[in-house]
Amino acid sequence: MTAVTSKLHTGHVGLNVTDLARSLAFYEGALGFEPLGGGKEEGRRFAFLGQDGELVLTLWEQARGGYAADVAGLHHLALSAGSAEEVRAYEERLRGLGVAFAYEGLVAHGEGAHTGGIFFHDPDGTRLEIFSPLADEHLEAPVTGAPTCGFF
Repeated sequence: MTAVTSKLHTGHVGLNVTDLARSLAFYEGALGFEPLGGGKEEGRRFAFLGQDGELVLTLWEQARGGYAADVAGLHHLALSAGSAEEVRAYEERLRGLGVAFAYEGLVAHGEGAHTGGIFFHDPDGTRLEIFSPLADEHLEAPVTGAPTCGFF
C-alpha cells in the first residue's frame, strides 16, 4: 500500500436541488456566495459557487423532491465563520429574508462547548449551520446530551 503523506480536506460540497434559480438566489443572496460557472442546458443545469474565487459549493438541479432526513446521504452542511459576531450578522441577514431557524439565536454546539452557531434550512429543506468559536461567551445548548447539530 502506498503511504499517504498529507491530510485530506473538503474540497467542495455538491448539493442536489429541485430549482436551480431558487437555490442560486438563496446561496448568493442570503449567504454571499459568488457564481463561478455552471450550465443551463435542459437536463444538465448546475452552478459552481465560491468565495474569493475558490470553489465551495456546487448545485445540481437533479432532485425531484426536497431534502429527506430519513435516507442515507448528507446530514447537514456546516459553514465556518470567523467569529460569533459574523454568525450573528448572517442570522440578521437570514431573518430579514424570512428564513426560519431551528433554535432561537446563536446556540452552543453542546453542553459546555466553546463553539456554536445558527441552524436553518435552504429552500429544499437541506439542513445548514453557520458556526464559529464562541470566545468568552457561554451559551446554552438547546439539546441535552446530544450535539446541537444532530437533530434539527
